Amino acid sequence: MEQAVVIIGAGLGGLTLARVLHVHGISSTVYEAEPGPESRTQGGQLDIHDHNGQLALAAAGLTEAFRSIIHEGAEATRVLDRTGAVLLDMPDDGQNRRPEVLRGDLRRLLLDSLPEGTVRWGRKLTGALPLGDGRHEVVFADGSRATAGLLVGADGAWSRVRPLLSDATPRYAGATFIETYLHDVDSRHPRSAAAVGAGAMFVPAPGRAIFAHREAGDVLHVYVELKRPAEWFAGIDFDDPAAKGIVAAEFDGWAPELTALITGGDTPLVPRMVHTLPIGHRWRRVPGVTLLGDAAHLMPPSGEGANLAMLDGAELAGALVRHPKDIEAALAAYEEPMFARAAQEAVDAHRMLELCLGDDAPSGFIAMMRSVSDPDRQPS
Repeated sequence: MEQAVVIIGAGLGGLTLARVLHVHGISSTVYEAEPGPESRTQGGQLDIHDHNGQLALAAAGLTEAFRSIIHEGAEATRVLDRTGAVLLDMPDDGQNRRPEVLRGDLRRLLLDSLPEGTVRWGRKLTGALPLGDGRHEVVFADGSRATAGLLVGADGAWSRVRPLLSDATPRYAGATFIETYLHDVDSRHPRSAAAVGAGAMFVPAPGRAIFAHREAGDVLHVYVELKRPAEWFAGIDFDDPAAKGIVAAEFDGWAPELTALITGGDTPLVPRMVHTLPIGHRWRRVPGVTLLGDAAHLMPPSGEGANLAMLDGAELAGALVRHPKDIEAALAAYEEPMFARAAQEAVDAHRMLELCLGDDAPSGFIAMMRSVSDPDRQPS
């Protein structure tokens, strides 16, 4: 059975696309490999920006609902040095230019806003075949198939839709983020909790950094950042509790309240290798298929990934609404601004990674943070 709009991936970008289409009376079907909405944790807090993510939520008619899930006060940001001294302290000003929400809460908000049955769970895409006239057949691991009048790859870094458009593949960016959580921090880890403060804490240094975020429920979400070859991480068994000591040894001489963010983790360390697509990744127009989010413009973490994916989804939906009888005109209208926007954000994201881990850390990072805290800053 042919479906007008088939979206591969029930992440924030794909769900935003489906929601904005629904607002305008256009149906879509979202296929997701995960078996259900609660099959895994959805990651930590996201800062949703007023110049992209919040615009997407407004287009989705979800601004008021979004405000109900904000973690108030979490926009506070501080930068420390390796001794624990505070170099920069920016309290939450209450303006909600980049309010914090849990990714899982935001995803649930989007899921609940869609008609029942929009998302088909447990459908892992194994291939997509062009049928001509812009139509595509998608094939899933369970043997089921569907035909799409428009196919949208919202399926992340390792997109199986991307090869229809581009031969680009993600490459390792030379750094890996290692994730863990600390629970009941005010009672069990008071010095570390005090160091992090009410929102986000950054401790950038050449080749290594620690980033921690206070989440609701007395939780610290920690990312350790290390600039090392992929082979170095491959040599560590992260399921072994001894991995904490190996990673903490990279921060020898740092303040105890900072290294405790590694050694005191209540969850196993999980490595997240940073992969990127080429800056300025784009493709020639191929009838009936496009990409959004990480599938289109994977870049280092910079606080923009979720925001860009959601804006992509809203912008693509808007283009389809404006060109209801001409999919190709809609895709061209969506892709060209998206390419330009993503290219600039990718430059900034690579620069952010260098500011965190490069030889100029932490001074360059602090200068950048001061510049983006200016409320009159124009979004790039």
